[in-house]
Amino acid sequence: MRQVLTVARFSVRELVRSRWIAAYALFFAAAEWAAFAVGAEPAQAVVSVLELTLFVAPLVSIVVGLLSFYSTREFAELLLSQPIARPTAFAGQYLGLSFSLAACLVLGLGVPFLWYSPSGGAGRGIFAMLLLAGVMLTFVFVALAFAVAVLTENRVKALGVALVGWLFFAVIYDGLMLMLIIAFPAVRLDRVLLGLALLNPLDAARLLILLQLDVAALMGYTGAVFQEFFGSVEGIAVALGALGLWIAAPLWLGLRAYAHRDF
Repeated sequence: MRQVLTVARFSVRELVRSRWIAAYALFFAAAEWAAFAVGAEPAQAVVSVLELTLFVAPLVSIVVGLLSFYSTREFAELLLSQPIARPTAFAGQYLGLSFSLAACLVLGLGVPFLWYSPSGGAGRGIFAMLLLAGVMLTFVFVALAFAVAVLTENRVKALGVALVGWLFFAVIYDGLMLMLIIAFPAVRLDRVLLGLALLNPLDAARLLILLQLDVAALMGYTGAVFQEFFGSVEGIAVALGALGLWIAAPLWLGLRAYAHRDF
């Protein structure tokens, strides 16, 4: 574990020197400051940046994860020439990048929220869930990026696969679910939709936040059904479990491939 943290610390130091890290945090800070500037309440401001966070955080995580993996190949080769196990090197690089991106997200969203609403008020629980969802999505999509990068030597091909995967989860998946509902209007698809929602990390993260709201219109059909079946507390636990699996599965796949990769 000590070696993993050491590798992660070196990865964080390298990333902190990059200007895009600061730009990433400033982007979210500007978006939330804009939401507060129009006079939104804390809860309304969080909802305003919800979809932006769910779209931008996974996209940045998967793209930066890929580029970072390929650009640090020499560093990885140097690590593996030392008495360091391959899983240790892989886990250290993954944790370093994921932690850096997650910290920028929390900082970018957290500073405006604390500035305009230091006591938190009614939006404190929703904001905390937004941060949790954003952090978990960061870890999910960096894990997916590392898995794709390990399995694909060509970085252009890997980037294409990653972008198509992000587009599928962010846009196409919900469209397919809507088509399913339209195609079978007379059939109750509650349980099917619940399972399909958990198969998409973005939908699971969205449910985490929307279960904090008592506004049925914002939750949509799938969210309302989810709350009906599980309730708020149980639903949050199920959504968190789904996101945890989305982190573990690509990490396991990436570790297996990394252990046999010829550097």
